[in-house]
Amino acid sequence: MSIPCIEINKTKVENTCDLCLTPYCIKAANYLVESIDETVDPCENFYQFACGKWIKNAIISSESNEQSSLSQLAKHLGHTLADLLSSSSSNKIKESKAITNARRLYSSCIDEDTIEMEGIDVIMSMINKELGGWPVLQGSAWNESTFDFDRLMLKLSQYNNYIFYTVNTGVDETNSSIRSIHIRPSNLAIHNFIHYSKGIKAIQAYQYFFENFTLALTNDSSAIDDDLIDLLEFEMELFKYFMSQDQSDFRETVRTTLGNLSHTINVTFDSSNYIRRLYLFANVSVIDADIVIVSAPKLLHGISSIIGRQSPRTMQNYMIWRFMMNRAWHMPKRFRNIIQQFTHVFDGTSTEESRTITCANYVNIVMSLSVSKLYIEEYFHKDARKETTEMINNIRNIFITMVNRSTWMDSKSKTIAIEKTRAITAKLGYPDYLESDDMTKLDKDYAEYNFNLSYMLNVLSAIQLHSKASLQMLRYPIDHKEWTDISPTRVNAIHRLLRNEILFPAAILQAPLFDKDAPKYLNYGGIGFLMGHEIAHGFGDEGKEYDLNGNKVSWWTKATVNAFDKRKKCIIEQYDDYTLTQVNRSVNGEQTLDENIADDAALRQAFFAYQQWAKTHKNVDKKLPGLTKYSTEQLFFLNFGHIWCTKMTDESVHSDLVLDKHSPAQFRIRGPTSNFVEFDRVFGCKAGQGNSRVKKCNVW
Repeated sequence: MSIPCIEINKTKVENTCDLCLTPYCIKAANYLVESIDETVDPCENFYQFACGKWIKNAIISSESNEQSSLSQLAKHLGHTLADLLSSSSSNKIKESKAITNARRLYSSCIDEDTIEMEGIDVIMSMINKELGGWPVLQGSAWNESTFDFDRLMLKLSQYNNYIFYTVNTGVDETNSSIRSIHIRPSNLAIHNFIHYSKGIKAIQAYQYFFENFTLALTNDSSAIDDDLIDLLEFEMELFKYFMSQDQSDFRETVRTTLGNLSHTINVTFDSSNYIRRLYLFANVSVIDADIVIVSAPKLLHGISSIIGRQSPRTMQNYMIWRFMMNRAWHMPKRFRNIIQQFTHVFDGTSTEESRTITCANYVNIVMSLSVSKLYIEEYFHKDARKETTEMINNIRNIFITMVNRSTWMDSKSKTIAIEKTRAITAKLGYPDYLESDDMTKLDKDYAEYNFNLSYMLNVLSAIQLHSKASLQMLRYPIDHKEWTDISPTRVNAIHRLLRNEILFPAAILQAPLFDKDAPKYLNYGGIGFLMGHEIAHGFGDEGKEYDLNGNKVSWWTKATVNAFDKRKKCIIEQYDDYTLTQVNRSVNGEQTLDENIADDAALRQAFFAYQQWAKTHKNVDKKLPGLTKYSTEQLFFLNFGHIWCTKMTDESVHSDLVLDKHSPAQFRIRGPTSNFVEFDRVFGCKAGQGNSRVKKCNVW
């Protein structure tokens, strides 16, 4: 039933005929009113204008490193998943084995009494029986003659712990229709931490972490100090070697076969035999003709040389330590407290998040499709897929127009770019089979998952199952309908260059980014921006190296590349000039380039797509109560700003500036808006004001 609107004295009361008064519009009006700081001129500082009040009132809880619209969405998702996984959760789904085991894993995770009672027996038994023990705990009783590097590396790899060399099944970059074996240097445990604060603070925290962790395992501390010194010296040698290498060494790739691998990489272990045995663990037989893609072969050799100079004791200590580091969050409370103290240095958190959310998020990683089945049945409206499909098609068409109108791209490159844009596959929400009541495929996907009351046994089992499944992909044909790399219950979106596809999970198609009942200016300013962002990734500094089939092919002409390089230089310099006053540190324009190009293009795509929609749907979008002074175009920008409202700990800001490829949130707003003449028009800004650059930097 429609409710008639009543127009009362316009000077005193809002005209309800022009207002959207649905429950969602009331909600949206509230969050925007509580976010905007109207004492700030949007032309001077749009981030502060859009987010000032929100930032002032935002409180970062002790278990978080930030407060933002997206982190709130993720936290809400965690509570939702915990409710769905609890035994008391009511749902319409006939319980399948896959769902039952997801619930069992969750139950074992939240059962802290059993975790404390079980203690460390399970994991220590495994280390002693399967991995050769841990010298730092055994002191002089450990026999170094038992050390077998190849065997230990293989065993740890089966638990998805690739300490020095990472092996995985991946898509072949030169032919994206087939899979191949990939090998590359693994990340160091301390690598990112040392970057954080020029080493001193990081090394001290790392040292205390190791000491406190091992002391919690033994009453005999006599061997700890010497072993710790050797371990740190070894890892620092690896770190210094990594830092001394040219970036081109990291980017180098060599295509070979398994039969020729030993002639391709110069390492001190039998690399071909290691890979054969690793895949055999997953019941996959590999042959000499199998393609192997080697990344950074020079570094693989350098790592091997450093390893060869270490004592068996140092190697055993280090490799087991790396294994234990990755298990610490799953251990009893005293060990979780120790790793919490360590991570506090880098993210500012001081307590664990709620156990129910921790466990729900963990199950969402291990059995994501089971969790997604529960989620979409209860919380995702099917109409959302229809509407977001229409949105993404509109935004795609706008990008094609932008390519056509570009003045720097030659006609040959434009033609291929448009073909690639049209060929992009958009996956929205979830894989189709999750809609069905037939659980056959879901149960088949998780057929080997059988969990019990022991949480640590469940964790170790899940790791091995994941490792096997990843390796087994080598013999599976590529199915372009499958969802990989991201689950429907993730608050994120991705562009997969090797498939020329973009994915938007059900969990991100939620307010304030999207709602099926929201005015279009909110949806285009929210999820529309992310849609444009992911499309643009196919045409940035990295995306330009992949064609419409996902093959690594340089399809831009030399003239187009040269013109692009001039434009990207402008963007690099723009972001290099941004300083985050919270920590008095500048943004790295080179590091964040691809994301900045995508952000800049995304805002244009989303805005022009909304404009185009509005032209054919005149007076359909109504304004929000309490915000009638703003036009629908201004409300588009306000919701865009709101989704990036963020407050972070100093530690987390430091870490992100060093490690994240995205610019800090305030510059994800300021950068694109300051380059956009339509933003200036909508808010009446003049070029040269604080939020409007005279020299606009644009690629698209």
